[in-house]
Amino acid sequence: MTRITAVRGDLTAEVVDAIVNAANSSLLGGGGVDGAIHRAAGPRLLEACREVRRTAYPDGLPTGYAVATPGFDLPARFVIHTVGPNRHAGQTDSALLASCFRESLRIAREAGARSIAFPAVSAGVYGWAADEVARIAVDTVRAETGDGDSIELVRFVLFSQPLLSAFDAALTD
Repeated sequence: MTRITAVRGDLTAEVVDAIVNAANSSLLGGGGVDGAIHRAAGPRLLEACREVRRTAYPDGLPTGYAVATPGFDLPARFVIHTVGPNRHAGQTDSALLASCFRESLRIAREAGARSIAFPAVSAGVYGWAADEVARIAVDTVRAETGDGDSIELVRFVLFSQPLLSAFDAALTD
């Protein structure tokens, strides 16, 4: 059975097989979680992202998709980059947000990961409400994991107490 937890902490310090990057479509780094992951992973992550973009997504990674790179200098073996919907840009379809979590889990399984840590995708600068992100994330992870799943641990790693409270509430529903 997959264990699902939420903690307040630093995603880049998580000792798991894979961490999820709330990336922008360019895959070339940015602010927030994306910038922190790129800084912690070192310059080889940017080179790997450039290669993914050059070979597979020349127009950028579409919203709701996910792709993996090595973790380089991170404790995690893999970084799974996913592009969340930007509410400020009119991307209000919750199915796009759910796809970020579903596709990240799929990519993690394909990479052989048994543990994965997620941020609150789209809850920052992309304008989604914390409680809505938490509900969609938890519901999607519960629907996509379970008995016999190769993913044994899903951890939501949140940078603030309000985000942790939203995820804790979603996990108790």
